[in-house]
This record gives sequence, structure tokens and C-alpha cells, in this order.
Amino acid sequence: MIDLPLFYLFAIPAVLITGISKGGFGGGLGLIAVPMMSFVISPVQAAAIMLPILCLMDIFGVVRFRQYADWTHLSILLPAALLGIIIGTFSFHYLNEAQIKLMIGLVAMAFVLNHLRGKGSDEAKPASVWRGRFWGIIGGFTSFGVHAGGAPLNIYLLPLKLNKSAFVGTTVIFFTAVNYIKLVPYFWLGQFTSDTLLTALVLAPLAPLGVYLGSFLHHRIDDRWFYRICYGLLTLAGTKLLFDGLSGLL
Repeated sequence: MIDLPLFYLFAIPAVLITGISKGGFGGGLGLIAVPMMSFVISPVQAAAIMLPILCLMDIFGVVRFRQYADWTHLSILLPAALLGIIIGTFSFHYLNEAQIKLMIGLVAMAFVLNHLRGKGSDEAKPASVWRGRFWGIIGGFTSFGVHAGGAPLNIYLLPLKLNKSAFVGTTVIFFTAVNYIKLVPYFWLGQFTSDTLLTALVLAPLAPLGVYLGSFLHHRIDDRWFYRICYGLLTLAGTKLLFDGLSGLL
């Protein structure tokens, strides 16, 4: 088990932020957990610690929001995400974490900038099989590497203008399926060790607390503010990914 006090200084807020994001904000901020922990430990080890905790959070999220999920979108996204996970598994030793972060950070920030320039329509876009498949693959791939699937999923879902419960319910089911599927290749690639699993067990009690806080805030924010927060989270996540990706490459 990791016993460095500095690690827990970063890990505890990282887990709480992830739980809050999953519990009421569609998971947009959850990808920050691995970069935060990476200030102290390797990103690969951080991802392995977070995956069991994410799976635990997903249980609470499914119980609370499963009835709101939009299965039309999930039927498009989930098969594509499975393909993205398979690609991530077999490219694990070829693409480094910095390259993945840079790629998804650029895409996320391009989307946000387009929205700020006023080109985004206020009208809801219809479901698109091809857009959904593309972002589903990207979401599965980046989720496998650094648990950063929230940005590509938001890029597809936010323009659909779902009500906030449907948005959260859809993301909860998506990431529950993705995270539990990821357990298989993580075991196969040897990413779970006694240290990572014991550390995840120590942090696990924070999972339901974070999800509860997110659910509490979810009922106290209207749709307009909800989407402002989502775009804000996407901006923060994209900026962090760009910084980490460029730093890693340089």
C-alpha cells in the first residue's frame, strides 16, 4: 500500500471531486483524478488505483440515475466504446499517456472555443450514429488509458441538449459499462498489484461520499446553470490535459 502522506494530500480531493462529478455532473471532472495523483506517483499506477474506485462509484450512480438513461444514445456509444477499449489495450505499449492527453485536450478545447464564438446552435442536435460511433471510440480509448473519456462523451452529448437527469443517467450507464469492461484488460496487462489494490481499498470510503455530494448539488442547480458548469468542467479538463500532454512530450 502507498504510505506517502503527500500522495493522500492529492488523492483524497481527487477521489472526492471524481465522486461529485459522477454523482451529479456527468463525470466531466473525473478525468482530473489521474493527473492529480500523478504529481506523486506514475500515471499508470494512478489509473490502476482509480479504476476499482470508479467501479464502486458507478454502483451508486446506477442506483440513483439508471432510470433516466437514454438508451438510444447508449446503443450507439457503447459498442463503439468497446472497440476503443480494444484499441487501447493492444496499443498500450505503443502510445504514451502524454500523447493521449494532448489529443483529447486539443479536441475538448476546440469544442469549447467553438461554443464561445457563438457557432454552436441553441437548438438540440438529433442523435447521429456516425458522430456517436466516432466519439464512442475516442471515449473508450481515452478512458482506457487515463480515465479521460468524459471529454469526448460530453462533446457528443452536450449538443443534444438532454435534460440534466437524462444527461447524467446516460453518462452513468456509459461509464459503468466502460469501467467494468476495463477491469479485464487491466488484469491481463498486469496493472493491478497488491499496492494499487490496497491503496484503492483505503480510498474507497470516499467514493459514496463524493457521489452523495454530487447528487445533492444536482437537485439544486437548474438546466441553464448545469450546462454552464458542464462547459466549464470541459474547459478545465481540456486545459489540464493540454498542459500535461505538452509537458510530457517536452
